[in-house]
Amino acid sequence: MIKIKYVEYDARHKENFVFDVPEGHNCWLLVTTQTPTIFYVNNEYRQYPPNCAVLYKPNQKIYYRACENQYINDWIRFETDEPFIINSPLPTGVPFNIRDNSYCHMLFKLLVTEHILNNSFKNSSINYLLRLLFNKLLESFDYKDLNELDKKLYKLKQEIYQHPDRNWNVKDMSTKLNVSMGYLESIYKKTFGVTCIEDVINSRINLAKEYLSNQQYTINEITSICGYNNVEHFYRQFKKITGMTPNQYRNADKK
Repeated sequence: MIKIKYVEYDARHKENFVFDVPEGHNCWLLVTTQTPTIFYVNNEYRQYPPNCAVLYKPNQKIYYRACENQYINDWIRFETDEPFIINSPLPTGVPFNIRDNSYCHMLFKLLVTEHILNNSFKNSSINYLLRLLFNKLLESFDYKDLNELDKKLYKLKQEIYQHPDRNWNVKDMSTKLNVSMGYLESIYKKTFGVTCIEDVINSRINLAKEYLSNQQYTINEITSICGYNNVEHFYRQFKKITGMTPNQYRNADKK
C-alpha cells in the first residue's frame, strides 16, 4: 500500500529557501533536485550538484537549503508498507547523483496527475509509477560502482539509441572513448551482447518500426530519418532483422 500525502514537480523557491525538520516527518520523503543544493549529511553541511536524489525515512532529520539564486526540486511525501521501499538498498539521508533526471522528472509529473485524479486504477497506477521511479534511482545508485570505461560505454549506447540517424562508425566511436577499434568492438559485445554497429542497426530498425506505424511518412522519408543513405540498404537491413520488408511490416501493423 502506498498513500501519497503530497507530491509536486518543478517546485520553485527563492535563494533564502531552507527546509529544516529536525525530527523528520512521520512518513517517507523523496526529493530530487534540479539546482545545486546544500544538504546536512553526517553532521556537516555539504553542497551537492543538480540532479541528485535523497530519500528520508520516517522520523529522520531533514535539512536542505538553496545555494544559488533559485532552488528547484521535485518531491513526494508518502506512507507505505511496500517492501521495495522499506527494504530498498538506497541510502537514507544521503544524496546521490541521478543518471537520467529527465526520466525521473517525467515520473513525478505522472505521479502528480494520478494523485489529483480519481481514476479507477489510481492506487495501482501510483504503485507502478513509484516502483518504476525507485528502479531508476537504484540504477543510478548502482551506476557509481562502474569504472570510467563502463560509464562511457553506457553513455555511448544511450546516445546511439537517442540519435540513430547519426553517421555512426567504429572509428569515431573508438576515438570518442579513447580506445582502439578492436578493443571497443570486443568490450562492447562483452558488455551488451551485440557489437556497437549491431546496436546502431537495432536502434535504426526500432525507430523505423515506430515511423512505419504512422501512415503519414513515406518509406523514403523514414529511410532518411533513420540515418540510411539509400532505400535499398534500408530494405535489406529491415528485412534481415524483422523478416519482413518495410511495406509488409506497415500492412501487418494495420491489421
